[in-house]
Amino acid sequence: MSNDNWFIRAGSRPEDGWTDVVDGRVEGWMHTGLRTGTLTDGGELRLPADAVERLVVPLAGSFTVSYDDTTQTLDGRASVFEGPTDVLYLGSGTAATITGSGRVAVAEAPTETVKPSTYIARDDVPVELRGAGQASRQVHNFGTPAALDAAEFIVCEVITPAGNWSSYPPHKHDTNRPGEESDLEEIYYYETAVARGTTAPPEADPFALHRTYASDDRPIDEFRQVRTGDVALVPYGWHGPAVAAPGYDMYYLNVMAGPDPERVWNITDDPAHGWVRQAWASEPIDPRLPYEKEPSR
Repeated sequence: MSNDNWFIRAGSRPEDGWTDVVDGRVEGWMHTGLRTGTLTDGGELRLPADAVERLVVPLAGSFTVSYDDTTQTLDGRASVFEGPTDVLYLGSGTAATITGSGRVAVAEAPTETVKPSTYIARDDVPVELRGAGQASRQVHNFGTPAALDAAEFIVCEVITPAGNWSSYPPHKHDTNRPGEESDLEEIYYYETAVARGTTAPPEADPFALHRTYASDDRPIDEFRQVRTGDVALVPYGWHGPAVAAPGYDMYYLNVMAGPDPERVWNITDDPAHGWVRQAWASEPIDPRLPYEKEPSR
């Protein structure tokens, strides 16, 4: 069953200057949220002092975040395909104002637990090259338990070169089985672009594919063509692959949280496809990775 609640087309949920706001007002959604916005010099985006923890992630451009009598500059990056960015964690109950120029995302999770606000510099972001061959991708783990002392959410971002498969093998985290599987809903915020180093005509239309399907008696059947700014929600079920079409690089920002007492990402592979992991030991990582900041010309 396809459910329009589980797919947010770019620009379809604007609010208070934000391009899109996804939160618990989406029917069936409880544990995570996302805001995306575009700023030009002189503009600002505001974050209210709600019982919500947040992670400010520059997508393209640089920003200044003012909060608690503190001002933090985020140098950001030219695009999501230039490797990791510096980020800022804001503890629950923190009001903030964002200024600058470019596109910014804010990952959210409702919580009454207050953790200290924390700046993570670009050079301190753990970068992981995951998979192999055509399942190679690059993961920036700035909001995982090993990198960030957050209350509820797990946040990371993934770059997948053109033609590769990501979120693969299909997997799930919709059942609490301590030590084996977590119960986490998940947000995928997508961006797509003409592949790095490729020249394309003006009519080029970068896209990727997203898949979610049922893992138990809860019906879900999502197969979407996604472009920059689109959001796919995964409340439960097997999800993957996320596919970068030939000619087009793919990026997604993941936000995960759930009702479990432990903040951990444990997954179960779809048994029909999990066997493919065994082949990676004999395959090299895609030589196009890692994607890093391009040198100034």
